[in-house]
Amino acid sequence: MKTLLLLRHAKAENPEPDVTDLNRALNARGRAEAQSVGQFIKTQALEFDLVLCSTATRARETTELVLAAAELAANVRFDTRIYEAGPLRLLEVISEIEESMSAVLLVGHNPGMEELLKILTGSLEQMATGTLAKIELSAGWSKALEAKGTLDSIVKPQALAPGS
Repeated sequence: MKTLLLLRHAKAENPEPDVTDLNRALNARGRAEAQSVGQFIKTQALEFDLVLCSTATRARETTELVLAAAELAANVRFDTRIYEAGPLRLLEVISEIEESMSAVLLVGHNPGMEELLKILTGSLEQMATGTLAKIELSAGWSKALEAKGTLDSIVKPQALAPGS
């Protein structure tokens, strides 16, 4: 059994003419979302052997803030294929994970993340910015497409906000 955690990057700045989409940074709400998700990971004692992250600035910042708030040191790999990836490209990235890894956090973008969640679990869930989904896979990484996945939990940062 393998555990795949899907995290959509937190809320980013609106597009600006002089900034490429790849270089869009998190806005204040996004930074707060990432910290809330990291605190959730800490309180739930979630652990992972590896973080696979898009090379987009907003994904990198999300990863950094989540790990800091969770107080986790993790092996982070940045993969250009995750940026703007559809579900089949994401499955390709997942299939290359070493079988010795039991739990992996994948930080990426929509619509690929929602589509991947649907393919792996059959669940159609909205993944707003900062949403974290935990999937249990019945097979190894190389067989992720054939594996029956179960959506263990899905948490949106709005549900983690103080006073909600």
